[in-house]
Amino acid sequence: MSVALLAVVMAPRQGANGTFVFFLNMTAVVLIFYFLLIRPQRKEQDRQKSMIAAIGKGDEIVTSGGIIGTVIRAEEDRLIIKTGGETKITIERSRVSHKVSADRSDAAEK
Repeated sequence: MSVALLAVVMAPRQGANGTFVFFLNMTAVVLIFYFLLIRPQRKEQDRQKSMIAAIGKGDEIVTSGGIIGTVIRAEEDRLIIKTGGETKITIERSRVSHKVSADRSDAAEK
């Protein structure tokens, strides 16, 4: 928003009508923030949680640290991944950034 628009919106008004318009404008701002910022973020968080919950043995994943590996065992809150050769790493499920196989299928659809 520009400064001039904010000045007009926030300018003091006289009477009850001015108070009503002020609250109407503030309600509009809150609704705009909700639909443009909060709601999409919640959808993304829900998508991420469901993706993490669906990870199982054989899925190729990328961790938040950039490590790429294949899940060889999935526990409730931890994953054991094989990164190359005989290297096995135990990570928390919450540290998974995304599935590699899901990224490849998304790219093929586009």
